[in-house]
Amino acid sequence: MAELPAAAPASGETVDDVVRAHPRPGPRVEIVLVLALSLGASALYALTNLVGSLTAPKPLASQHAVLNASQAPGRPLLDLTYQLLGIATGVVPALLVLFLLQRAGRSPAAIGVDARRPVQDGVRGAGLALLIGIPGLGIYLLAHAMGISLSIVAEALPDVWWRYPVLVLSATQNAVVEEFVVVGYLLTRLEDLGWRRERALAASAVLRGSYHLYQGFGGFVGNLVMGLVFGWIFQRTRRVGPLVVAHALIDIVSFVGYALLVGKVSWIS
Repeated sequence: MAELPAAAPASGETVDDVVRAHPRPGPRVEIVLVLALSLGASALYALTNLVGSLTAPKPLASQHAVLNASQAPGRPLLDLTYQLLGIATGVVPALLVLFLLQRAGRSPAAIGVDARRPVQDGVRGAGLALLIGIPGLGIYLLAHAMGISLSIVAEALPDVWWRYPVLVLSATQNAVVEEFVVVGYLLTRLEDLGWRRERALAASAVLRGSYHLYQGFGGFVGNLVMGLVFGWIFQRTRRVGPLVVAHALIDIVSFVGYALLVGKVSWIS
């Protein structure tokens, strides 16, 4: 189909007049659309899942939340294809927010997406992973013991050659999307709207906790705390690089560690 020509300005109007009369949507609309296409929608699904779990006949601690499930049981190559497609499409929101920030006059380096400090980002990320990961595990175990968290099944993939590479890729995708969208993008755009830092930080942290509600209340609290710490660090450094490293390491250890220890440690089943 031939492309239709753009509408010409009315008589006496300039192109600038038309642009001023029909301005681009502001940051508020942009933020809503980004979240509706990504982690905001995940938060709504997670809340719905939690309601379903709370109204189920079994208690929360007897229910399971599977994080990396097989998509085609008994068909490993098809399963691998589904896994890779999910990871590839799942990272698109991170690319979208980089594009939108660039449209707003900020390069990826403005939120620390660059290779200027790889060693420093890696070391800080590893330290942050230890700082967050160990208490996070404690919060989960406590919440599960209290009966307010589901049993987390970190992975349920077939025991085939691609199991561990897919778990690493899944962990990395989670880290990139969450830190780019919920920290780098959201905090930056909320500050553009004139939000106080404390208010923006709280909103980012609550959102992070909300899309983990499918895990129960322990998942919400643990990730809320993680969101406060990560957001506070970003507001002072303007770099998401260490946050991505930390998040990826936490998830890699969780996913791969679960696969290696399931059935061998009493509290991993």
